[in-house]
Amino acid sequence: MAHTLKLEIVTPEAKIYSEQVEMVTLPGVEGEMGIYPQHVPLMTQIVSGEVAVRKEGQDYFLAVGDGFAEITADHVAILTDMAIKAEDIDEARAEEARKRAEVRLHEKLSDEETAAVTAALAHSLAELNVAKRRRRR
Repeated sequence: MAHTLKLEIVTPEAKIYSEQVEMVTLPGVEGEMGIYPQHVPLMTQIVSGEVAVRKEGQDYFLAVGDGFAEITADHVAILTDMAIKAEDIDEARAEEARKRAEVRLHEKLSDEETAAVTAALAHSLAELNVAKRRRRR
């Protein structure tokens, strides 16, 4: 049996993903990180973007928000504020959210409102990027 690692992705609302996988690519603060079984233990911050999962030779994609990843030799645990599997993304809704966020950024906002709108924009862009990749396949 090939070496695998357990990938778990959890949001405040639910456990979004929990399966044995061959490899995970995470959107790290300084760029993408590829995680294979037997990886050195690591705790790192992730940013809004795309998580790529290789399982049984197939690639699967999820859009994620900001969060943290704890990595051990046989486990990757991601705690994030948003995670959506590619097949569950509503592209029209994500595009509307992107447009609303871009319009709001031009308004006079408090620091907290700016942070929330910027996060919403990052979430919608992550979803749109994953949806576009899925369409190209």
